Amino acid sequence: MSLPQTLHSAAQRRASEASKHRRRLQLTDLGCVIWSATGAQLVRFGTVNDSLVGSSHEWHAPYWLVTIVLAALWWVVLGAWGTRETSILGYGPEEYKRVVTASLWLFGAIAIVSYVFQLDTARGYVAVALPLGIVTLLGARWVMRAVLVSARSNGKHLRRVLVVGSPAAAAHTGRQLSEHLEAGYLPIAAYLPGYPGAELRTPVRELPVLGYAEDLDSIVSIVERTGVDAVAISGAALPPQVLRQLGWQLAARDVGMIVAPALTDIAGPRIRTQPVAGLPLIHVTTPKLTGGKRVLKRSVDIVASLAILAVLSIPMLLVALAIFIDDPGPVIFRQTRIGRAGKPFQMLKFRSMVVDAEARLKELQRDNEGAGLLFKMKHDPRITRLGRFLRRYSVDELPQLINVLRGEMSLVGPRPPLPSEVAGYDDFAHRRLLVKPGVTGLWQVSGRSDLSWEDSIRLDLYYVENWSLTQDFMIVLRTLRAVVGKSGAY
Repeated sequence: MSLPQTLHSAAQRRASEASKHRRRLQLTDLGCVIWSATGAQLVRFGTVNDSLVGSSHEWHAPYWLVTIVLAALWWVVLGAWGTRETSILGYGPEEYKRVVTASLWLFGAIAIVSYVFQLDTARGYVAVALPLGIVTLLGARWVMRAVLVSARSNGKHLRRVLVVGSPAAAAHTGRQLSEHLEAGYLPIAAYLPGYPGAELRTPVRELPVLGYAEDLDSIVSIVERTGVDAVAISGAALPPQVLRQLGWQLAARDVGMIVAPALTDIAGPRIRTQPVAGLPLIHVTTPKLTGGKRVLKRSVDIVASLAILAVLSIPMLLVALAIFIDDPGPVIFRQTRIGRAGKPFQMLKFRSMVVDAEARLKELQRDNEGAGLLFKMKHDPRITRLGRFLRRYSVDELPQLINVLRGEMSLVGPRPPLPSEVAGYDDFAHRRLLVKPGVTGLWQVSGRSDLSWEDSIRLDLYYVENWSLTQDFMIVLRTLRAVVGKSGAY
């Protein structure tokens, strides 16, 4: 088989994989909405078949028909809202946001129609169908995402990408895409127009450079020869006219074109594109957790922490008793941490170490396995038998909910730093102190103690720069998985 035939066959195989996943997603969504609509009918009406909906003066329809129509509309709206687009599957919160938004819009439309036409729709039916459907859909999407990410980590469902740009910009784009294969992009080669003889190396992989010419025909030839699925233009790689013509050529060959600006760790909600005189200007908004946003976050902190403490109060008392029996002494460990705006506070934790742990820290410094300014040991001799269990499942952090109620911490935020760590911060790291530290955060769900110092700082800064309530919700869900998985906990 010739090279063009081999590449065409590989492209067909990748397209077939994507098509199969979309079909599985469609069937999964269909099953979820049928389950939710049927469940709502059974909860509200039981097995009675004579329940009717309609106008009190004109026509009526049985609820089994409403259930069928609702499930069909829900499934169609999910597709129309783009919840199954390949570009959003496997990475980021956009898929989940679209599922929730589509569902809310559908039920909002149903409420408007019911009001306008004076339909006697059972509120209990809607009150069950909507939350049941959203929870079911999100749970199913989470499972499907786990399957997709697993497949991508094994080299499947990946779009092969040719990176075009300057050496620095192409290396940055290639590194970011290679480190996040769950997003579905695999850089296979680079094209460096105007930089003859340059090589491209990234910490993740070395990308072969296939050309340096600045003409359109050379790039198109490389695209055809490699059989890539997309071309990622990084930085000001080509003149505007050549870039426009390249877009036409790629569209004719059903190859995607991705423009990757030199923006790192900027979340989607902060980016707005505005066409001006033919130029797609990218506006990046300034992150501000003030006013209504701060009130909303604080309200969620108070309600959620109170609810959790109410549910776990008795188990926490039992944990405290177990700590005292295992190693007599104070059950609560208090440590000075630095909060928002550099204000110190006493962070509370269940004691997981021996009573004189702080005094023994100096003698263990030579065995420090932590990164940067952090002290970590996988087998710290100061940890008690029970303490190792508490740390592994993050039970020792539950008293921090009291810090949340006091307003010293938030449920989600950057890792609460020690004064010694803050003393070593550079100007950029100090931005972590713009918001309250959190009981959990991106550091908790991205490796915990296994993170390097640089990655820990980067994740905290990302959170500060891109805060949203949706992101907080997703971090809480990922925290539950991280705690169960126990990765990086010691």
